Amino acid sequence: MMLLRILATFAILTCLVSGISHSVCLGQGTDIQEQKRNRLVQEVLIPSGVSSPRVLDAMRQTERHLFVPERLRERAYFDMALPIGDAQTISSPLIVAMMTQALDTQPTDKVLEIGTGSGYQAAVLSPLVKEVYTIEIVESLGLSAKKLLASIPKYKNVTVKVGDGFLGWPEHAPFDKIIVTCSPENVPQPLVDQLADGGLMVIPVGERYQQTLYLMRKKGKSLEREALLPTLFVPMTGEAEAKRQKQADPANPSLVNGDFEMPLPENGHVVGWYYQRGLTWENDGTAPTGKCYVRFDNEVTGQPTSLLQGLGIDGRAVTHIKLSGTVKVENVKQGTSSDELPAISIQFFDEDRKRVGIHWLGPFRGTKKWQNVHETLRVPLSTREAIVSIGLFGATGTACFDHVTLESVTK
Repeated sequence: MMLLRILATFAILTCLVSGISHSVCLGQGTDIQEQKRNRLVQEVLIPSGVSSPRVLDAMRQTERHLFVPERLRERAYFDMALPIGDAQTISSPLIVAMMTQALDTQPTDKVLEIGTGSGYQAAVLSPLVKEVYTIEIVESLGLSAKKLLASIPKYKNVTVKVGDGFLGWPEHAPFDKIIVTCSPENVPQPLVDQLADGGLMVIPVGERYQQTLYLMRKKGKSLEREALLPTLFVPMTGEAEAKRQKQADPANPSLVNGDFEMPLPENGHVVGWYYQRGLTWENDGTAPTGKCYVRFDNEVTGQPTSLLQGLGIDGRAVTHIKLSGTVKVENVKQGTSSDELPAISIQFFDEDRKRVGIHWLGPFRGTKKWQNVHETLRVPLSTREAIVSIGLFGATGTACFDHVTLESVTK
């Protein structure tokens, strides 16, 4: 899955997201790539809660730049999803690391991965387990990943298959662990059947743009579920998509919980939003509307703090939208560049998940009381989905947000 930020240029944007300085982002060569991986681990993964020494070492050793299109290799170690073709993406390093850590991999494990993509997640798993079996439904991606992984000797314990991941891989079952890197509406029963008793499954489940990443443990014939965090993955296609009951409505876009009034679940993540970093959910009676709002605090220049939400928007049906929100800032100072300031942003993506537009409300500096900001924006015709982002984006100080809304309008 997935994850972008507001910035004036895409190169600076990706540096901010990862917490990697602009000068490092521009570096080239093997030694520089290794430095980028080390910095990604130190400045993004560890501060975000990835603590397993084995997982951190696997993230340091896995050359992500080999698993992204050549034109995107400068962005390989930014903490963001990247398009890999055929409307698919390679997940952000943080999500890969968090899912791998939740899987509690052991050297004797036989693991099934659903959604090979370019092969990056399988490569991360390879040194951590005995065997990795991975399935990709898109033939071109599956064959490319199979060729790449086979060309690297250290990944000889990875076996790739082109097929529908909904069905699993019964001839190699049972699996000690199953990891799913695409989102079905419900857990496919064949995967439940192929998971060993006591085995773990990490899987994002839910609506197209409202998913929860679960850790599941098999007990007998049933699964015990633990909700980890909200997230956004590409949908599981094939039979899983055919069985989906609730479809997105890109002709009528809107945000979920933009007023932040929904109570926090046990996992502490704001409902409806994902990629939560550096914020608190406030219910102190000072909200400009309702009772609650979100507050971002940051004392480290360049450290990303954010909250994101994806949604479907069809540019053929929706020509303009009104984006609005209420914002308060206290002692805000820009980060390492003039673009590292709090704002409300929206990014538009086409059917191949390539970005086709970006706009933002703000940026905001200094100290200002609650103020309402809004603007009517043109939606690019090729738009099929969007991501709305709020946060400090590398600035220091405090930024508060409430009543963030999006609606289609006629202009």
